[in-house]
Amino acid sequence: MPQATGTVADPADESSPDRRTGVRAEAAMSNFAPLLRAVRDQGLLERRTDRYVLDIVANLTALGALITGFVLLGDTWWSLLLAPPLAVLWTRTAFVAHDAGHAQISADRRTSRLIALVHANLLLGMNEAWWNDKHVRHHANPNHIDKDPDVGVGALVWTQRQAERRKGFARRLTRNQARLFFPMLLLEGVALKIYGFRFLRRQPFRERAVSALLLTAHVALGVTLLFSTVSPGKAVVFALTLHALFGLHLGLAFAPNHKGMEMPDPDGERWGHLQRQVLTSRNVRGGVLTDWFLGGLNYQIEHHLFPSMPRPHLRLAQPLVRAHCVGIGMPYTETGLIESYRQALAHMHEVGEPLR
Repeated sequence: MPQATGTVADPADESSPDRRTGVRAEAAMSNFAPLLRAVRDQGLLERRTDRYVLDIVANLTALGALITGFVLLGDTWWSLLLAPPLAVLWTRTAFVAHDAGHAQISADRRTSRLIALVHANLLLGMNEAWWNDKHVRHHANPNHIDKDPDVGVGALVWTQRQAERRKGFARRLTRNQARLFFPMLLLEGVALKIYGFRFLRRQPFRERAVSALLLTAHVALGVTLLFSTVSPGKAVVFALTLHALFGLHLGLAFAPNHKGMEMPDPDGERWGHLQRQVLTSRNVRGGVLTDWFLGGLNYQIEHHLFPSMPRPHLRLAQPLVRAHCVGIGMPYTETGLIESYRQALAHMHEVGEPLR
């Protein structure tokens, strides 16, 4: 794995959210330090390995039950009914791989990587090294146009300057990107596999061999299971449906987090850790069902402030974080689920406006 990958740096561990010198750095640290102490005092940074073991066992058991059901059903179109619940379980699997990359499950780096390799590479066919490389940079500088790969130029663009540079088909796509966003998520499940295989050439030889072996095993096992159980036509339809629903669910979980939020000026004053993470993130309100559907990452502000905090603790940290932000006069953005999508789509629509 390249040096850029690995667990995401957490100021709760580093005790240095802003490395600037002088009065500004002191002010930035003083804003975050009381919150950090309060979170530590309540034990919210302590790992919940027992909870994760139960969640992982339950998820793997459910995956095994669905695969068994698929085999027992045999060559029938009724098998398609298993694609939606399997897509949901795949998304739960992705959440586990995500948490392992943040060292939320274990403090041991090798254990964390093993969990991520099994859940991402083997079970999902998604290269955990690619994901970590991208995700580390995102957490370090969320919504920073020059440093966050999640707002770089791709199929979608996130600033009007990016939009104005589009040519040909990409220009027409950007013009209508808001209305095409959710349909495009249906392609994300397949795209994740492609990105993972392409990233192999950037990995050191030994790690590349392990990653390639597990990615290939995922594809081989999946193809063997499908084509030995149902006819080729049904196998292709099932695989496309599964990947489309998986990409949609994953996108629905991550889309509300930052789209349409503040984007730091690359030429402006550097923000401190608290400002950088809070102003660029959006929380999504909801009950138990919303928390489950979004994997607990709807507490995105808390997750960005404390990346190594176990997901089950994020909702417990929220009152502390919100009260702290209110106390120092810092905006704390929280919306309902539908409103979060509306704001994200409105931003994408606005970005494409100069091309319409």
